[in-house]
Amino acid sequence: MVFFFVAVLLLLVLYAVVIFYYNGKWRSMPEYAPKNIMIPRTTFSIIIPARNEAGNIAALLESILAQTYSKDLFEVIVVDDHSTDETASIVNRYEGVRLLQLKEDRINSYKKKAIETGIAAAQNEWVVCTDADCIVTPEWLQVFASFINDTNPVFVAAPVSFFAADPSKGEKESVLYIFQALDFLTLQGITGASVAGKKHNMCNGANLAYKRDVFYEVDGFKGIDNIASGDDMLLMHKIWKRYPEQIGYLKSKEAIVETETAPTWKAFFNQRIRWASKATSYDDKRIFIVLLLVYLFNCSFLAMLVLSFFNIFYLYAFGVFVVLKTLVELSFVGRVSRFFNRRYLLKYFFFSSHCILAIPLFRAF
Repeated sequence: MVFFFVAVLLLLVLYAVVIFYYNGKWRSMPEYAPKNIMIPRTTFSIIIPARNEAGNIAALLESILAQTYSKDLFEVIVVDDHSTDETASIVNRYEGVRLLQLKEDRINSYKKKAIETGIAAAQNEWVVCTDADCIVTPEWLQVFASFINDTNPVFVAAPVSFFAADPSKGEKESVLYIFQALDFLTLQGITGASVAGKKHNMCNGANLAYKRDVFYEVDGFKGIDNIASGDDMLLMHKIWKRYPEQIGYLKSKEAIVETETAPTWKAFFNQRIRWASKATSYDDKRIFIVLLLVYLFNCSFLAMLVLSFFNIFYLYAFGVFVVLKTLVELSFVGRVSRFFNRRYLLKYFFFSSHCILAIPLFRAF
């Protein structure tokens, strides 16, 4: 028993060091504000893979076409990934939006193939990727262009948030929504902090940009094309190895892309399984160590719950460590939620933070 609690205490200390590190890096990274008055010159090719997105694609295209950035400096390419609904016909209604359609069958990653197809057809210097179920702000490309002009990156990760529930439409914040929103806020904070700290790299394929030439310089998805996921983080890692000082995180509210939560618990679990499938493909041991630490720490809570059936002392210990874990995480999540204008979710944080203990593998990855 003594050895067990010493081990859990050690895991807590190490976990706290990691979270305090992320908290410090997120806090030290100011919100981006353009430093120079620029004449727009950066050109973008927006690549949107889409499969059966008839219910979402129009809203995304409307938000892209409403950009404040000069329309002469960006193009929009939608790559239809074997849709069986009206996705293609909806895209064709928008003048100036190019529609490409995948023909290949039996490939490991249809999304990577869709992105490759879009990049091959792209004509501009920078590739910007988002997903078909997203909405972008009117200033989205403008702030990307300013950041690129000011910081000279080759790869830019940017923030992603879930749509807030709209009570005027009868929408309610379900347990599933609250849980996903808070969990995703944590991941987004870690994304920004890890890029700022140059320790390891995370990003989300719903909002990122990279130089088209650099994509080909690192051989694109070659070597990771056998993995269903990884069109974002694994590509970022390949580029980071070549350009470790030119990876940026665009911490700007104007750059936030909003997307949908997973509609069901099953869909959420499947999403996490896809994310987990790419973890073994990193050759950066720092990422593996952090993932292992989080996994073991969360497993220790499950172990305490199981052992509490045999000794009530473990249940008391479980409660103490739950409180300590919450205190460790709260400051970090609070800062991130403030940036994303989601502070109202903090009242659910204690519940959300610990119901995930039932599935530690998914939280770890």
